[in-house]
This record gives sequence, structure tokens and C-alpha cells, in this order.
Amino acid sequence: MKIRLINVSKEFKKIPVLKNVNLEFEEGKIYGFVGRNGSGKSVLLKIMCNFYEPTIGEVLYDGVDIVKAKTYPPETRALIESPSFLPDLTGFENLKLLAAIQHKIGDEDIVKTLKLVNLDDEMNKKYSNYSLGMKQKLGIAQVLMENPKVIILDEPFNGVENETVKKLRKVLLDEKEKGKIIILASHIKDDIEELADVVYEVDAGVITEFKKN
Repeated sequence: MKIRLINVSKEFKKIPVLKNVNLEFEEGKIYGFVGRNGSGKSVLLKIMCNFYEPTIGEVLYDGVDIVKAKTYPPETRALIESPSFLPDLTGFENLKLLAAIQHKIGDEDIVKTLKLVNLDDEMNKKYSNYSLGMKQKLGIAQVLMENPKVIILDEPFNGVENETVKKLRKVLLDEKEKGKIIILASHIKDDIEELADVVYEVDAGVITEFKKN
């Protein structure tokens, strides 16, 4: 799998949010985007998922422009901004409902993923009773559970306790070793620098590579 963004720009009501973005993502690497809230990080990720169409430019997955094809990217799962699930269902029930769409995994796989994110003890609680950190962990579990080739996470450690953050970092490094493309975005540079092979800074819609020490 290879992802390329070619001359991607995005405007909302003629106000530029992303400016002439050219990026390439390869298997077996973690890519990080850092920038203040409102810098354009989430818009970039939404364009990569074809939730937003770019004003101009191409978004290629293995050479196929998903914008022109009017399709979602293959083998890709994402958590962008705040997770949202059905409040009257438990964490496990929410994931089971999503898993029923493609029938790739069973109950054991869901439970295994919930253990990965330290949510197995709360999986039978209703989502409406979840804390911010628990909601975030369920969102990450939803991304991981079907073993996608591309993992996109926006502010992945928001509200998550330190013990689970350490575990999730190891999980993401393990996924990288399996040849996944992992794309992270955060306003906290330390979260990104610790994991990412390549770090980009996003400022007022302009993306530049940050040279790590």
C-alpha cells in the first residue's frame, strides 16, 4: 500500500485551510502531524478518508484517486476528532454492531482488541456511562479490531491514563512492524516525536517536515 497526496488544497467559503500539500506514505512507517488546534490537521485526515473533497488535488491509494472514484480508501480505519457511539449500547455491543457490517471478525477478536486498549473490564458498561478516556479507548479499539492496513488517529491519547498510553504506544509500534501505514495527529509534539519516523508541522494550512534530532 502506498498513499500519495498531490497538490492538495482545501478552502471553506474561499478561506484556505490547506495549501498545496504534497505527501507520500509508505508501509511500515509511522507519520506524525503536529500543530495547534485549527491548524488544518483534522481537515487533512478527513480528506485522506474522503470525508471532505479537496478543492483541488489528488488523493491516491495505490494509484487510484479516491476522490474521482467517489469511494472510501481501502483497508483503512480512522478516529478523527471525538469518538461517537450509540449511548444505550455497551462498549462491546457497539463494536459488535460495527463488526457485523463486513463480518471480518468475531466476538473473540473484539474482546482481544478491548484488552489491547485496557477496556475489557468496562466492555459491558453502557457507552453513556463511559468517561472521556474510556470513549477514546473504544474509538481506538474500533480502528484496530479489523486489522486494517492503514491506521489514522487524531489526538489518540486524549483523556487516556498514562498506563494505557504506554501500552498503546507499544501496540502502534507492533502494528508498524507488521507493515502498516500509521498516521497520527496531535497538538502535543512529545506524543508524536516518541513514535513517528517522520514528523510534519502544520501551521495555517502549510505542512513542512520537522527534522528530528
